Amino acid sequence: MFNTRKLSKVGCFTSGIILCSAFASPGFAAEKEIRVICNNWSGFAPVFVASDLGYFKAHGLNVKVKFDDSQSDAMAAITSGDVEVDMRTIDDYQRRPRTASTPGVIIGTIDESTGGDGVVADNTVNSISDLKGKTVAIENDIPAYLLLEMALKKAGLNYSDLKIKQTSGSDALSVFSDPNVAAIGTFQPFMNKAVELQKKRGAHVIVSSAAYPGTIVDVIIVNQKRLKADPAAYHDFLAGVYKAVEFYKTDPEKFIHLSAPHFGLSDKDFAESIKGSLSYSDLANVKKYFGSEQSPGSIYTVFDTLMGLNMENKASDNVLSAKQSIDSSVVNSISLSDIR
Repeated sequence: MFNTRKLSKVGCFTSGIILCSAFASPGFAAEKEIRVICNNWSGFAPVFVASDLGYFKAHGLNVKVKFDDSQSDAMAAITSGDVEVDMRTIDDYQRRPRTASTPGVIIGTIDESTGGDGVVADNTVNSISDLKGKTVAIENDIPAYLLLEMALKKAGLNYSDLKIKQTSGSDALSVFSDPNVAAIGTFQPFMNKAVELQKKRGAHVIVSSAAYPGTIVDVIIVNQKRLKADPAAYHDFLAGVYKAVEFYKTDPEKFIHLSAPHFGLSDKDFAESIKGSLSYSDLANVKKYFGSEQSPGSIYTVFDTLMGLNMENKASDNVLSAKQSIDSSVVNSISLSDIR
């Protein structure tokens, strides 16, 4: 499995494959430790590359990463102080058990799904409306579920109009071999594989994240108290991430080579996992996406739209405020000279 958004809990902060260990030079003592929790998704590679290239070390940061898929685990860790940074999609950030008082504010983005999540259907489905009454295999906490919900809403339908078969995104490929399943919700590389393996059924992508730019975005979340106590540390962390994104632009081959081992992949498999599936967030676009306090960017509108959908599908118990959940100050404190 190359590029999964859903993974069982693995490793700890001291596990060799997931530890950003560029700091282990003799006699070096990191001034500040930043522990990161996230799932096993190729979009988070800039953190590893920034570590491997010494971008964090240059600012006295010791950054460690733990893979853990659970939103509740991440919230508990941020609240207790066991981790400083959480990374996940905006809609995942909003889901239960988060309330307005749960620690954690969005200070940046790291990647955007640009086609790596979606729904594949057979030849009986030519439009979203054709899904009415049909069986769709999908998991309710992956991006494809949210994408399909938005497409259904546009067509005047909702999930009650479908026959939902709860299936993990990685298992959907095998489930799609059942002719009674008209469509599956999944992610790359399983989307492309489903189209290829079910050619006889006319398999095709009916909706993907490519149609909803700025929606399936992975954000960087920190505890507000930690941020207030040491804004410089988070400035330096984000600057390191965006410097690694710039490195990707200039030397994608080396970026891929550095990233692949952290995800247990070959260079070829890692390259396939990101091709046409995601884009890394560069500083200029992040600044535009966040805007300023005086002129908020589109992330606020996206946040509110996703909040409404999460409430509709009962994935959230509380309506969260975009203004209270997003802090643009760190992104706007970073200049181009910080990432050169």
